[in-house]
Amino acid sequence: MSKPLSDHDRRKQISVRGLAGPENVAELKMAFNRHLHFTLVKDRNVANKRDYYFALANTVRDHLVGRWIRTQQYYYEKDPKRVYYISLEFYMGRTLQNTMVNLALENACDEAIYQLGLDMEELEDMEEDAGLGNGGLGRLAACFLDSMASLGLAAYGYGIRYEFGIFNQKIVNGWQVEEADDWLRFGNPWEKARPEYMRPVKFYGRTEHTPEGVKWVDAQVVLALPYDTPIPGYRNNIVNTMRLWSAKAPCDFNLKDFNVGGYIQAVLDRNLCENISRVLYPNDNFFEGKELRLKQEYFVVAATLQDIIRRFKVSKFGSREIVRTDFSELPNKVAIQLNDTHPAMAIPELMRVLVDEESLDWDKAWDVCVRTCAYTNHTVLPEALERWPIELFHHLLPRHLEIIFEINRRFMEFVASKYPGDNARLSRMSLIEEGPCKKVNMAHLCIVGSHAVNGVARIHSEILIATLFKDFYELEPHKFQNKTNGITPRRWLVMCNPGLAEVIAERIGEDFVRDLDQLKKLLKFINDEAFIRDIAKVKQENKMKFAVHLEEHYKVKINPQSMFDFQVKRIHEYKRQLLNCLHMITYYNRIKKEPNKQWTPRTIMVGGKAAPGYHTAKMIIRLITAIGEVVNHDPVVGDRLKIIFLENYRVTLAEKAIPSADLSEQISTAGTEASGTGNMKFMLNGALTIGTMDGANVEMAEEAGEENLFIFGMRVEDVDAMDAGNGYHAIEYYNRIPDLKQAMDQIAGGFFSPKQPDLFKDLVDLLMHHDRFKVFADYESYIECQEKVNELYKNPKEWTKKVIHNIAGCGKFSSDRTISQYAREIWGVEPSLEKIPAPDEPHK
Repeated sequence: MSKPLSDHDRRKQISVRGLAGPENVAELKMAFNRHLHFTLVKDRNVANKRDYYFALANTVRDHLVGRWIRTQQYYYEKDPKRVYYISLEFYMGRTLQNTMVNLALENACDEAIYQLGLDMEELEDMEEDAGLGNGGLGRLAACFLDSMASLGLAAYGYGIRYEFGIFNQKIVNGWQVEEADDWLRFGNPWEKARPEYMRPVKFYGRTEHTPEGVKWVDAQVVLALPYDTPIPGYRNNIVNTMRLWSAKAPCDFNLKDFNVGGYIQAVLDRNLCENISRVLYPNDNFFEGKELRLKQEYFVVAATLQDIIRRFKVSKFGSREIVRTDFSELPNKVAIQLNDTHPAMAIPELMRVLVDEESLDWDKAWDVCVRTCAYTNHTVLPEALERWPIELFHHLLPRHLEIIFEINRRFMEFVASKYPGDNARLSRMSLIEEGPCKKVNMAHLCIVGSHAVNGVARIHSEILIATLFKDFYELEPHKFQNKTNGITPRRWLVMCNPGLAEVIAERIGEDFVRDLDQLKKLLKFINDEAFIRDIAKVKQENKMKFAVHLEEHYKVKINPQSMFDFQVKRIHEYKRQLLNCLHMITYYNRIKKEPNKQWTPRTIMVGGKAAPGYHTAKMIIRLITAIGEVVNHDPVVGDRLKIIFLENYRVTLAEKAIPSADLSEQISTAGTEASGTGNMKFMLNGALTIGTMDGANVEMAEEAGEENLFIFGMRVEDVDAMDAGNGYHAIEYYNRIPDLKQAMDQIAGGFFSPKQPDLFKDLVDLLMHHDRFKVFADYESYIECQEKVNELYKNPKEWTKKVIHNIAGCGKFSSDRTISQYAREIWGVEPSLEKIPAPDEPHK
């Protein structure tokens, strides 16, 4: 038998990784050694793995820089309309491999590193994740940056350079423990500080109304220092910019008013204002109305708008001369997309700049503002909607509160003119919520101040106009759109699953990487034995590789023949990890009851972080680890069922886990998950989905054929009917369904926590008495559906055919499609697959 290929040799055969010409490889080796010596000041004798990673990162970065400069030059010459994607989160993960993929350098670098006697994967593992996001919303922003560059849009991502990203999660005695994510500790080779573009941002103070206009005086100034990260498009020589702001105290901070002996304290107090960019708030789908968070939201917006306006005013490359002063042109040259309400302050800030600083009259300024801004909504959960107390606003941003009051006064007049005498409607639609503590409703501000409002999956956009934003839709229906989310096939297929990408490329060529709709061509091979075998083989290899990773990191041996069943996402009641727990327990009980039956072996893996202050979510993690402690040590069960909690789920772990998945759990209560994007990653990587008709699952079922997903549970209409009728009564299901009663009694009775029998009483109480997400109502349907999954898994060929249907139906879920729709239907720009000349080619 021939010796199995080494990882290195196997990678060499994969064409989608780019060509490795000998001159190319020699050049890379020289550059690597030069960086090791001159950039890192290290000799090969004393260099360690991290030094080698930095040398490689710098070598790859060299290939970006010329393209980066050329792209920005190209934009100044062409003067296109620019797109500004403002987000408080960019969940980027690692950059090295993605950059090599997009520049077609992967095979050449691999060969160079191999010839230098080093291991590419070991070096890649030295890179820290840029974890500047919580989950879906932040990862979406990262996928969008990749697509905007790949589609040749003159686009910029603007956000905050958090010193500490999402916390690292440790599981200690079954409990989540948080640890600070000091991701910049060793430096970040991908960013470039740009002190020459530093901008002042003001807070506090008061307003003075003078004959010359309104002045914001006695404010505290914080400086915003930008750091730029290059964003390469896929093999088109375009490199866009993500600009993240860091807070710096001005040199004279606290020194103007320092008294004798106060100098040291004044310098130490600089930390206070630099805290603005210290840490990412770790909440997903939950609003925490803290002053520091509002400061972060205004900080990113104020710095970004100064940048946008500076760039609008000058137009020729490298020139600081002011060319444009007519702001009626702004909407033709600038599109601002607000990623959720977090950057909503862009609306009153743009008004402040136009009215107070550029002296436009209100109506003209408002027209410019609305035509420039657009808003994406990401959730319908009431606890996630931002409502800021007016007191806090008045204290922190006094001028902006005045502007919001004026926006609201004019808007209320407009509504009253359309619906005379309808006071209930006025109060529902007001930007200001009345009550003991008056609040600004940021979603209302975004709708009123934008020309386009979109949800992130068809069903979500329908729910928005039928419920949350119904009044606004009736008033201005033309504003409301849908833009179903997508994922970048570069990171989520070519990079994380090269084996699958190659099997696909062998059948339909490589163009699918740019045009994912071409995956439809795979349907021709649905009955091709060799193709079915190849798809199954890649999956098995990915499972073996992940099994090795699990053994190394979790010291658990798992059965690679078992079904790999994943639920990875933030821990939240609405995502119903508890429903998954009930299935684990039920399956365990059934195996125990009939140990000699032929059970389909499963490894159930759950991963995700709980917000540090979210008690219920932390208890859910503890329950999962407790079930694992019992199940994994029961000799009767053996390797037929294993429960694993995946510690510290993040982008880099997702890239390892998703390609190995057989089953993807997308089991939120219908009407609660706006879209989901993990669902799309699993589908693209050859897993089958068990899910409710919620979020993008609905469209996935439409694209792949509902018969090729495992759909269960109530639809939105059923949930609504239940709420409108008798309501949800958990006890009725508990009394009627013996398997459910058994599982709940075990949790409540301490079967999974013998040393602390009442450990899970809060969870039991929640499920029995105040479960907003109706876990028991979908239990029977879910268990039945899981039995169908088990049956099909016993027939590998039929299973794999369904997998092929799913992969072939993934085209719609490319973020390239999503961004093309934003570009044409919201931003008024045209995407392009054209390549621009490389830096070493002459200008056209």
